[in-house]
Amino acid sequence: MHQLLHPLICIVGPTASGKTDLAQACAESLDAAILSADSMQVYKGMDIGTGKIAPEERSVTYYGLDLIEPGQPYSASLFQSYGRDLVEQRDVQGGRTIVCGGTGFYIRALIDDFVFPKGEQLANPIREYYTRFVEEKGVDALWEELNRSDPQSAAVISRNDTKRIIRAFEMLDEGVHYADQKEQFAHIEPYYQTVQIGLSVDAEVLNERINRRVDNMLAAGLIDEVKALLDAGYENAITASQAIGYKEFVPYLRGECSLEEAAEQVKLSTRRYAKRQRSWFRRDMRIHWLDATTADADVLLRDALSIIRGASHA
Repeated sequence: MHQLLHPLICIVGPTASGKTDLAQACAESLDAAILSADSMQVYKGMDIGTGKIAPEERSVTYYGLDLIEPGQPYSASLFQSYGRDLVEQRDVQGGRTIVCGGTGFYIRALIDDFVFPKGEQLANPIREYYTRFVEEKGVDALWEELNRSDPQSAAVISRNDTKRIIRAFEMLDEGVHYADQKEQFAHIEPYYQTVQIGLSVDAEVLNERINRRVDNMLAAGLIDEVKALLDAGYENAITASQAIGYKEFVPYLRGECSLEEAAEQVKLSTRRYAKRQRSWFRRDMRIHWLDATTADADVLLRDALSIIRGASHA
């Protein structure tokens, strides 16, 4: 385990659970910086739809935002390198870092001893080849190709999960089976000592928050943001499967559906994503959960700081 002066703080949970507000309050109290662990907030110009905190609302230093242009590839492996360099540089200088986000795999890649295949890096010819394969023949044909080459891995990957199917081919090129890595996933040792705080919200209340959040994003100019990204030539980036809050509005801008229909689809997709986030984080027994359904900000801050200080003195 890599030693830090203090346990690395992580604040996690589903979309709209209040992670950013709590992380910023904790960072103010601890004189810490925040590292965003969000696979979409790394992109410049994708601000409203990703829930990125506005610059004027940031009371502490943020990292992990606006790292690359839309359409450029990014991965958990790249986040791992970026995040560890940042955490350790700050630690040497006596600074604390709070990791805050809802992309569970990015967080685990950072805090646990994951070793990624070379295919996770940029300029990857295997990824480029199979990306073209999907564009020409479709994802179903890609899955069938994997099933012929590595049926064990194909069996544990959804037929429409382009990203994981391509990753399986990358790993296969290096003599590694995706299925074997998936089986070992739960047994990876920690890389850092951490104190993890999760925010739980009653599902019905969370769904209401998500619906309001989408309405607020529309009021803040989300459609104009989508138009600007399309005009800049980023259609492939914002229609990617993970670009919730963007891809759903492209049909509206093409006149294929109403604004209300597009907004309802965003709300549905976001609620489904939040459910997957809850399932992911609930599997990690290291997380200390706080009920953020009705608790006010001061209570959450007090309880979070108590957990953090308790871990630091353990």
